[in-house]
Amino acid sequence: MLKLKKSLSNPILKANPKNEWENLVVLNPAVIYDDLKQEFVMLYRAAGDTLEHYIYLGLATSKDGINFVRQSDKPILEPDYDGADGGCVEDPRLVKIDDWYYLTYASRPYAPGRYWLQEPKPWFNPPKGGPRFLEWNNTVTYLAITQDFKKYKKLGRITDTRDDDRDVYIFPEMINNQYVRISRPMFAFGEGYPNESPAIWISFSNDLMEWSGRQLFMKGEYWWESKKIGGSCPPIKTPYGWFMIVHGVSKKDESYRVGAVLMDLNDPTKILARTKEPIMEPDLDYEAKGFYNGCVFPTGNVVKDGILYVYYGAADKFVCVATCDFEELLQAMLNEK
Repeated sequence: MLKLKKSLSNPILKANPKNEWENLVVLNPAVIYDDLKQEFVMLYRAAGDTLEHYIYLGLATSKDGINFVRQSDKPILEPDYDGADGGCVEDPRLVKIDDWYYLTYASRPYAPGRYWLQEPKPWFNPPKGGPRFLEWNNTVTYLAITQDFKKYKKLGRITDTRDDDRDVYIFPEMINNQYVRISRPMFAFGEGYPNESPAIWISFSNDLMEWSGRQLFMKGEYWWESKKIGGSCPPIKTPYGWFMIVHGVSKKDESYRVGAVLMDLNDPTKILARTKEPIMEPDLDYEAKGFYNGCVFPTGNVVKDGILYVYYGAADKFVCVATCDFEELLQAMLNEK
């Protein structure tokens, strides 16, 4: 199987010691190409070196898809500290529908703390007998819209508080007059479910806010996705079907690896092809050593001049990019036996 080629410029974005909100880590970016300005636009997850570990989104742009320049010393989206997304805004995904950009982001009611350490989080103070998702600090995915990447309207949550649902994003167009959503509900597996471990689910909506008809789309079948599998980047429409990057976690070493899937254009629940082996894995120092060792986690992809750019977080610490000839990858997937 064809492999993604990692840029020699990696990491392409690192923590900025000048800004407290991003002086520890930058990772897991959403990236989209702005045709009007002819530039790559990146919304990246960032956090500072604090006990609470509040998480924000920053803005950077690039003309070549490799060299990104920060556009602000302040977050462009941050938690509403007294609101439902008060702990973090993280792992963004972007799609454009008509004249608006739609942003999905994961959030928690409380800041996650230094999640890579096994230590108590004393700032949690959920009410006794109150909503259980507060006690668990469950992830909920929210939807926001923008036209200029500077001003955002938060529209509210699009996942159930009971599901601890993340890796959530929507297709860039309606299919059969319905919007389509990909998600990875963490609690939807095991007894009573068709999947033994967390997997990718697909849902449909008439208005982008209320979702129904959730069904299992894709579960782990190979060694590198044996612990869990999730969607990574918003789908790209091709003549052969909807192309989508996914990630898998292995029970063997708990490393994150990357694969891909092709879906039918008119029925995205139908899988036409999927990679049996990973097309990218953590094999370099900046991917193997960080706050999650052994992690390549894509959250954004762009096709420009026939080249697929895949943007990913490395070891929960850096922003990186890998590329390949898009047509070659599609043909390799279609021809894989």
